[in-house]
Amino acid sequence: MIVLRITLDVLPEKQLEVAQTLLSMIEPSGKEAGCLGYAIFCDIEDKNRFSMLGEWETREDMDHHLKSHRFGALLGTKSLLDSPMQIQIHTVSQSEGMEAIKTARSGSVN
Repeated sequence: MIVLRITLDVLPEKQLEVAQTLLSMIEPSGKEAGCLGYAIFCDIEDKNRFSMLGEWETREDMDHHLKSHRFGALLGTKSLLDSPMQIQIHTVSQSEGMEAIKTARSGSVN
């Protein structure tokens, strides 16, 4: 799995405009081939900071998304940002869930 995380620090007067751009990306991007999940988050301590998180089956699937017009529109928001977007791409070889937490906590020290 490939995880794409983008953090945007938006100029306060452009917050609504960027939020609308991000919201318009969720549904169509989530329907792209190989997309496992696509979400936008707003920082609870700073309403002008957004994070976008996309999960992709393969690097090829993510690369196809990065070449899309939709992603180009996101890149086009750079003039609306307070600082350059922070982009991170992570390759995940293994994922675990609640069972890992239960296992870790079974020998927990109080």
